[in-house]
Amino acid sequence: MYALNDNGQQYHVELSKGDVGRYVILPGDPGRVERIAKFLDNPRRVACHREYVTYTGSLDGVPVSVTSTGIGGPSTAIAVEELIAVGADTFVRIGTAGMVQDYFDLNDCIIATGSVRDEGTTRQYIPLSYPAVAHYDVVDALRRAAKRCGKTAHVGIVQSKDAFYGEAEPESMPNEPVLRYQWDAWKRGGVLASEMESAALFVVSSIRRVRAGCILNNRGDMDETIRVAVEAVRDLIAADRKEEN
Repeated sequence: MYALNDNGQQYHVELSKGDVGRYVILPGDPGRVERIAKFLDNPRRVACHREYVTYTGSLDGVPVSVTSTGIGGPSTAIAVEELIAVGADTFVRIGTAGMVQDYFDLNDCIIATGSVRDEGTTRQYIPLSYPAVAHYDVVDALRRAAKRCGKTAHVGIVQSKDAFYGEAEPESMPNEPVLRYQWDAWKRGGVLASEMESAALFVVSSIRRVRAGCILNNRGDMDETIRVAVEAVRDLIAADRKEEN
């Protein structure tokens, strides 16, 4: 099912079974991978190809990995598909977002329960009537971790889009009236923030029967957001151990 390179690795991420843990933290930016990996025990770089950089370390004795997805749905879907192929089954996305609502403080974070599928990648997987939703286990772990870390977290729906400048500079687009109308609809509907990857992550994960969640930063201290995500993974590890025993 999955394309392999000449070394028998997944074609895009250049990973094989055993390279990653079942728990994977997913930043978009390759430059954030090493920064996140420093929160793990004994991290090491295991792959670097295109936009996909992967480090693997451990938390509480369990292998945990960090893989960058690049920007947008297409590269995110590829990363998730290929990580699943080599054994991952639990994903926590860390990213930044543009705020749709205007009541957030700079250091607040957002935990996505679902995503508006305002992008094109997931339409090639399944009709738009299928929801893009996070897995309850991951949402709950992120919510509890944020509380322990003293981080204000807003929990709710976000929007995933393809065109960054459609949000940033709608006046430059021929489609400006539609973009402004939709933005107003998202805001009135309580959508919290806008980003570019969560819909692909949630839809692919749901279809493939794995778990995924997403925490977003409002231009605040990224290390604080990373700490929440890492603590959430610790909670998931503990809960999975308990269930397995």
